Amino acid sequence: MKHWTLDDVAWSDFDRRRVDPDIVPLVKAAAMVERNGMDYAVYLGRVFIDDPDFRRASDNWAVEEVQHGDALGHWATLADPSFDFPAAFERYRNGYKLPLDADRSVRGSRTGELIARCMVETGTSSYYTALGDATTEPVLKQVCRLIAADEYRHFKLFYDHMKRYLAREKLGMVSRLRIALGRIGETEDDELAYAYHCGNEPESLAYEHERCIAGYMSRAMGFYQWRHVERSTGMVLKAVGLPPRGRLSTAAARLAWQLLQRRRKGFAKTLELPLAA
Repeated sequence: MKHWTLDDVAWSDFDRRRVDPDIVPLVKAAAMVERNGMDYAVYLGRVFIDDPDFRRASDNWAVEEVQHGDALGHWATLADPSFDFPAAFERYRNGYKLPLDADRSVRGSRTGELIARCMVETGTSSYYTALGDATTEPVLKQVCRLIAADEYRHFKLFYDHMKRYLAREKLGMVSRLRIALGRIGETEDDELAYAYHCGNEPESLAYEHERCIAGYMSRAMGFYQWRHVERSTGMVLKAVGLPPRGRLSTAAARLAWQLLQRRRKGFAKTLELPLAA
């Protein structure tokens, strides 16, 4: 069941004067990734084919993800009336494909799949929180807060099912941590990069992963604050069975913050962009 609808958003409050031009390309890309949620539901339905409770939950999750995409896509058209969201999304769907014919998790186990989903929800909840904190445009702020709250609930959904499967599959700590870190690293794969390409670059320009992921990440990473990284680090540790608070969490958050700043500088260098303080 949805916790909100598009009608709950105060679209009439949109204020073009408060639109940050560095956020618009990110919203366009995120809209397409979120709108593609039904494909993930198909994949999860095949992986968990004999688990009707989880399949119902993941189907409801996908409906909310699609709504996220629709909300972000609509805001992007307000910020940039030349943006054709349906056409950009069709282009994205034609060029980026999920393994819909898989009959088992690409993570090696159902526990691993659910850990990976926890990582995605950790990333999205922190990301939309960061964007919502950064923007002064009232409609985007509202949309980001609504989505971030959904994503945090989604983390709990996948976490609760992960614990259920962990009791059966007994996946070790090292394996859980490896899967989590591996999925975090996949944020730099083609899913976001190609979405950035379809949302922000003309069809006449050939897709190039290095350019597109740098274009996305160099902007996105700049909106994170320490508190966003600290909170997301705690969620990662919780998902793999480690204490989400304490010395370990603080040390891990500091390391994550340092890595984020280093990667941000690297992406900016790729594009030869000046790095704001």
